[in-house]
Amino acid sequence: MFDLLTVLIRSDLSKDVELLVLRQENQVLRRHLNGRPRWSHADRLWLTALSRLISRCRWAEVFPVTPATILRWHRTLVRRKWTFTDRRHPGRPCTRRPVKALIIRMARENPTWGHRRIQGELARLGYPIAASTVWEILHTAGINPVPRLAGPTWRQFLTAQAHAITACDFLVVETVLLKRLYVLVFIEHGTRKLHLAGVTERPTGAWTVQQARNLVMDLGDRISGLRFLIHDRDPLFTSAFREVFQAEGLRAITTLPRTPGMNAICERAIGTLRRELLDRTLILDERHLTRVLQEYLIHYKAHRPHQSRCQRPPDIATQPSRDVTELDDLRSIRRRPVVAGVINEYHQAA
Repeated sequence: MFDLLTVLIRSDLSKDVELLVLRQENQVLRRHLNGRPRWSHADRLWLTALSRLISRCRWAEVFPVTPATILRWHRTLVRRKWTFTDRRHPGRPCTRRPVKALIIRMARENPTWGHRRIQGELARLGYPIAASTVWEILHTAGINPVPRLAGPTWRQFLTAQAHAITACDFLVVETVLLKRLYVLVFIEHGTRKLHLAGVTERPTGAWTVQQARNLVMDLGDRISGLRFLIHDRDPLFTSAFREVFQAEGLRAITTLPRTPGMNAICERAIGTLRRELLDRTLILDERHLTRVLQEYLIHYKAHRPHQSRCQRPPDIATQPSRDVTELDDLRSIRRRPVVAGVINEYHQAA
């Protein structure tokens, strides 16, 4: 009877609030029929707001949680309110993209430079930046901000020597009528420039020597930058063949028997010729093979990207850099078939 009198005396607002609390509790229980009820952020916010309309002495009777829980929820809401950043004072501006690109470029071009050395170089150029910022940019890019000083790695050592190395090997091609043709190719390790020395059906030592002389004439003054020539133990590479390059200051290095890995770059170039061209083309005769290879070399030197050159072709020193977000219209990219349509090149529309 006392509870009945209490209900009759209470205001309509208090009754409505209790009904809303019960509805919210019912919704939570329906969502978790088979387990412990879990209150979402929206549930906590709703019950906390309703608690302002009910006397604190009745919280234990109305709410399915303890008063301490409701107070903790309210403290959480207050804490979240004051954790936003004042838009009038955004703090330190973020580092611009060109500055990040310059820092990464310096680190890659100078493997022994640490973040302090790069910071000093930027300060000399007139770009003051904190050393911690340089450290964070290098760390995010996967570059060690404090490189080792004991000496270069094997990759760095071989990369530094690559500009002075050239290699050669024979490529064997079968025609439509199963006639075997031999192609002598040279490749420069530093620039990845591929040279087609000659194509013949019956290679001889004298023919190989003549192709070596032709290559020396084609290279001109550039051969003065080369120091080593790598080739296998094929008997066609005679002593006269090596003397042609020794006269230009090159030292011939012969690989061990059955170890193509010692001439890996040339072997990989020959594999590229097979995968991208010869395995997809029927060769008629020696003349046809020469023409096809010459057309492919134009594409290889002026357009085909190379991983060792940061995706640049051998004859291209630099290439344009554009943001991917600028590629809105795909019609601006044009396709051009080359080498009888076997290979496609893509260019920006004029």
